Amino acid sequence: FILLGFSDRPWLELPLFVVFFISYVVTIFGNLTIILVSRLDPKLHSPMYLFLTNLSLLDLCYTTSTVPQMLVNLCSTRKVISYGGCVAQLFMFLALGATECVLLAVMSFDRFVAICRPLHYSVIMHQRLCLQLAAASWVTGFGNSVWLSAVTLQLPFCGPYVVDHFLCEVPALLKLSCVDTTANEAELFFVSVLFHLIPLTLILVSYAFIARAVLRIQSAEGRQKAFGTCGSHLIVVSLFYGTAVSMYLQPPSPASKDRGKMVSLFYGIIAPMLNPLIYTLRNKEVKEAFKRLVARVLI
Repeated sequence: FILLGFSDRPWLELPLFVVFFISYVVTIFGNLTIILVSRLDPKLHSPMYLFLTNLSLLDLCYTTSTVPQMLVNLCSTRKVISYGGCVAQLFMFLALGATECVLLAVMSFDRFVAICRPLHYSVIMHQRLCLQLAAASWVTGFGNSVWLSAVTLQLPFCGPYVVDHFLCEVPALLKLSCVDTTANEAELFFVSVLFHLIPLTLILVSYAFIARAVLRIQSAEGRQKAFGTCGSHLIVVSLFYGTAVSMYLQPPSPASKDRGKMVSLFYGIIAPMLNPLIYTLRNKEVKEAFKRLVARVLI
């Protein structure tokens, strides 16, 4: 396949290469730092940081499945990807995107139990349940990808095999098909509702109960601490779901092609870079654990 990417704007390719390369390095460093700090510091061995570690691992895989190929194509006049590479990219992008949708909902449930049922938190969120919830997120996401990838790739594609995108994504590949893709578009919409609107609804319901519980706290310091534990997650949810919903659940328009590229860039590159920054800058426990880890290494 030929990935057009930004070849219609060649003057943008060099600046984009620099921006994407820096973003990728920051993403790798930031998410690896969170994984190491969460695993090596005993004070962070809690459900919240188990899920955060999973989110960081997911973001690492997310960007690695697309950014290296994108950087190669930005530097090359021959912007190609093999069929096998396209299949792998499609599969991983679908799997990791769906996994993140479910994982963010699981993280909101964890915050709900922590704030609304604090006395029962350690009993409800025991290690076995946390591992099962994390595993269920990955299994559900990859199961969705197996089905949607198979349905997409069984379509006959017409030449020339030119994908008007910078990655192999379902909407872009459907445009190459020689047959009617109405059924595939309906399936894609169904999956988008299933993995975007349902988890988002569960997150909003969780935070409605959280807000009610926090407002009952008498001290301002207690309310601030409770909101502080949820603030980072809310920002990440807003970034991810806001862009994903605008990509998959809005009707097509003349500007949808460029909009799709920009939105994919945001939730495929920018959001994974921002997630570790959001959690480290707003979380005192992570910052203190990072300082302890650095001090241990230097000593």
